[in-house]
Amino acid sequence: MSEGRGNKRRVRLTFTEEVLGSQPGSKEEFDGFFRDRAVAEMVKGGKSEDEAMDAARGEREDISADEALQRGKTVFPRTMDGRPCMYGYQLKGAFKDACSMMRRVPGSKSSKLTAYKKAIDGTLFVNERKVPFDVFGEVGECVRPLRASTPQGDRVALARSETIPAGSTLTFTVTCLDGGLWPTVEEWLNYFGVRGIGQWRNSGKGTCRWEYAD
Repeated sequence: MSEGRGNKRRVRLTFTEEVLGSQPGSKEEFDGFFRDRAVAEMVKGGKSEDEAMDAARGEREDISADEALQRGKTVFPRTMDGRPCMYGYQLKGAFKDACSMMRRVPGSKSSKLTAYKKAIDGTLFVNERKVPFDVFGEVGECVRPLRASTPQGDRVALARSETIPAGSTLTFTVTCLDGGLWPTVEEWLNYFGVRGIGQWRNSGKGTCRWEYAD
């Protein structure tokens, strides 16, 4: 399955459960969220302070322009033509999360991968900056309670997230400079089928099956 495809492949995810948006939904939350991202980029040494802030500001503007943004609600970013999407770095982060979990499984391919974060950062890339969903049906909303223990006692709040329905697809290009890593990438894609991607995935949201689209 891994032979003869080269280092670049198109991957299609078909969601078996609705997937929830994970970007904060108010302008105030975005200001803090993307400012923190900019500082993190700067600390890693990849960009100057101005470059990091410009990149963060651009991502913030992409989403705050959407009229659906509301305080306390997590949402999907939008493409220029208004389609809900995911950023490439979110998908790359999902690969890292899958690898970190699969490393705990004895005998898994991920368990044999040393310095996995550096390996993914340096050799695995999602080519598209924004990956639009092909939405099956209508964008919806998921409301669920959040419970927390505070000095004043237990508290319950409602969390709301924008949702993409089951049956929707996400198709993107993965470039893997180390061809021998493809079987491990497939292991991570299989993991998406049991844990999912996006917000509240511990409940089974965002689970999907995958296939090569080329």
